[in-house]
Amino acid sequence: MVSSVIQSLRNCNLRGPLPDLRRIPHLLYLDLSFNQLNGSIPPNKLSENITTIDLSNNLLTGNIPSYFADLPRLQKLSLANNSLDGTVSSSIWQNKTLNGTEKFFLELENNNLTTISGSIDLPPNVTVGLNGNPLCSNITLIQFCGSEAATVTNGSLTTNFSSCPPQGCPPPFEYTVDCFCALPLIVFYRLKSPGFTNFLPYLNGFKDYMTHGLEISFDQLEYDFYWQVGPRLKMDLKFFPPYLNNTSNHTFNESELLRIKSKFTGWLIPDNDTFGPYELIGFNLLGSYQDVIPTRSESQNIRTGVLVGIVIGAIACAVTLSAIVTILILRIKLRDYHAVSKQRHASKISIKIDGVRAFTYGELSFATNNFSISAQVGQGGYGKVYKGVLSDGTVVAIKRAQEGSLQGEKEFLTEISLLSRLHHRNLVSLIGYCDEEGEQMLVYEFMSNGTLRDHLSVTAKDPLTFAMRLKIALGAAKGLMYLHTEADPPIFHRDVKASNILLDSKFSAKVADFGLSRLAPVPDMEGVVPGHVSTVVKGTPGYLDPEYFLTHKLTDKSDVYSLGVVFLELLTGMHPISHGKNIVREVNVAYQSGVIFSIIDGRMGSYPSEHVEKFLTLAMKCCEDEPEARPSMTEVVRELENIWSTMPESDTKRAEFISSDSGKADSHSTPSSSSASASVMKTPFVSGDVSGSDLVSGVIPSIKPR
Repeated sequence: MVSSVIQSLRNCNLRGPLPDLRRIPHLLYLDLSFNQLNGSIPPNKLSENITTIDLSNNLLTGNIPSYFADLPRLQKLSLANNSLDGTVSSSIWQNKTLNGTEKFFLELENNNLTTISGSIDLPPNVTVGLNGNPLCSNITLIQFCGSEAATVTNGSLTTNFSSCPPQGCPPPFEYTVDCFCALPLIVFYRLKSPGFTNFLPYLNGFKDYMTHGLEISFDQLEYDFYWQVGPRLKMDLKFFPPYLNNTSNHTFNESELLRIKSKFTGWLIPDNDTFGPYELIGFNLLGSYQDVIPTRSESQNIRTGVLVGIVIGAIACAVTLSAIVTILILRIKLRDYHAVSKQRHASKISIKIDGVRAFTYGELSFATNNFSISAQVGQGGYGKVYKGVLSDGTVVAIKRAQEGSLQGEKEFLTEISLLSRLHHRNLVSLIGYCDEEGEQMLVYEFMSNGTLRDHLSVTAKDPLTFAMRLKIALGAAKGLMYLHTEADPPIFHRDVKASNILLDSKFSAKVADFGLSRLAPVPDMEGVVPGHVSTVVKGTPGYLDPEYFLTHKLTDKSDVYSLGVVFLELLTGMHPISHGKNIVREVNVAYQSGVIFSIIDGRMGSYPSEHVEKFLTLAMKCCEDEPEARPSMTEVVRELENIWSTMPESDTKRAEFISSDSGKADSHSTPSSSSASASVMKTPFVSGDVSGSDLVSGVIPSIKPR
C-alpha cells in the first residue's frame, strides 16, 4: 500500500475512523466519499503531491486541520455533507499559487461551521462553497453561500422574484427573470454520471451549456435540481419564450416548441465531459402547449372487428351441431386463456424497477415497424438487435432475446434491476425493458457510430487516428474500472471485445452487453472474499483469458486480458484470430524480433512512436499468461491517462472535438429500409458468444480476412 498513487474507495460502505495515510509518500488522489466514516480528520499531514481529497458525504466531526493550507498541489478539497464544526481558516485558499489555467475548489457545504478566520477575499480561479453552514447567516459572506438572485435550499435552485409586481401571474403562467408573465415549457431531465458532487460551482456553466445547445438566450432558462442516489442529478428545466412586446401572448410558437422538443428527443444537444451522459425523463406541457404536442397513450390497443358473414344455403343438421360444439369448446379455451393472461398481467403491474421504463410489446413493435428486417442492425448469441424510434422520437437499440436465450421471469427482472443501477459515462445506458407476450427485450440508448470493430475493419471509410484510438481505449478501461470497483455489487464483464465497445457521435467509448456478466465474489460467512468466481466458461475466441479457460475461475484479471487484446486490435487493426494466427502470439513474435512497428496499423497515419510503444507495452502486460503479472483495471486507467497527458496537444484536441452525424435517424419516423441499411455496419451489441465446449471442439466463428 505504501507505493499507491491513487486511492479510490468511494461508496464502499466503509465504517469507523479515517485511516492514517501519511505513510503514502506519493499519494496523488484520495476519494473516500459516500461512506460512513466517523470521528475527526487525522491531524497528520498528507503527501505534498496530492491534488484531490474527497471526504464528502460521511459522518466526520471536529475541526478542519490547518495542514490543508500547506498542500501546494491541492486542486480540490471536498468535505461537504459531514458534521464538521468550528472555524474555517481562509489560509486554505489564500495560500494557493495558481497559474492562469489552474483552479482550486473548496467544498464545505452542509456542515456546522460558524466562522471564517482571516481575509474573506477570494483570489482568481478559487471557488469556495459554504452553503448550509451556520456562518451563512452573516450577510457579508454571501459570496460563499449564494446570492440574492439565486438561493439554494434543499438541493433546489430557485429564483427570487421579490422585485416583481406583487399580484403575480395567472396560472399556469410564471414570472421570468425580467418580471413578465410567460408560459414555460417544463422538461424533466437527469444527469446520470456527473463529474462532481457539488453543483454550486457549475450553476451558470450548466445554464450556458444547455442554452447554447438549444440555441436560445441565457435568460430563457431557469431550473431546479435535486440530488438522487447514484449520485445522479435530476433537474426540472423551465424554458421561457423571449420577451417581444407588451401585446405578445408570451408563449412559444408552434415551430419553436417543436424545435426545442426535437433537440431533446433527437439527442441533438452536444455531450459535455463535465456534465456527462443525460437522460430525458419527459415533458410537462402546460396550457396551449398541449394542443401543439398532444399526449399519446403509452400503449396502443389494436382492436380487430368481428366480421359476421351471412351463410346462404342449407346446412345439414349434423354439420350445424358440430359447428356449435366446436364454438363452445373454443369459447371455453379462450376464457381460460384470458384468465391466465389477466393473472400474468396483474402480477407484472406490481413490479416496478426504478430508473428504467417498462415498455409494452406494442410500443416496441411500433418502434421497429413490427420488427421489420429493415430495422434489424445486428444479431448475436442473445438474439437480434433492432434500431427503433419511440413515440416521442427517441432513437433506441432494442435487443430481442431468441428462443433458447429466454430466462425465467424472476431471473430476467433481477438482471434488469442490476443493470438499472449502473450509471457511468463509459457504459451504454439501459433505458427500459419488455417482459410480456412471451418476449424478453432490453432497450438501450442508440450509439450512432456503431462498434469499435466496425472502425478497425479494412472497409472502414475513415480510419481512426492514434489519438482517437487511445481515447477509445481510455474510455473503455474507465467503464470496466467502474464495473470492477464502483458498481454495487462489483461486476466482471466476461465478454470484453471490440464489438462490445460502442462509439457515440463524438467517438467516446461505451462498454456494452452485460448479458454474460457475473457478479464479483462476495464475502463468505467468515468475511473472507474469494479471489474468483467459479463459472462455466463463456466468451469469444481470441479474447478469452487462458487461465479462465483452463480453471473456470473468473477474476477481474480476466477482463484485463480481454481488454489487452482489444488494445492490440487498436494498434494493429488485426482480428484476434485470423487464418489460424493469434494476435497475442503474433505481436509477441514481432516484439521479440525487434520489428514491432512493422505490424502497427498504417491506416492511422502518423503517430508519436514513443507513445505507441508505451501503449503496446501496456497491452502486452494485460495479455500476460499469469493473472498475477497483469495490472489491475485501475492501473490500466492510470497508465493510459499518463500516456494521454503527454500526447501532443494538437492530437488530443482533434480527438476530443471530432464528431460524426452518421447513424442519426429522423426523430419523427420509424426506420425505413434505406435508413436501416445505411446503419448495418454500425451494429450495436453484436455478440459472438460461444461456450467452453465450442472451443474444445474447435468451433471458431468465421472472420473476414484483413
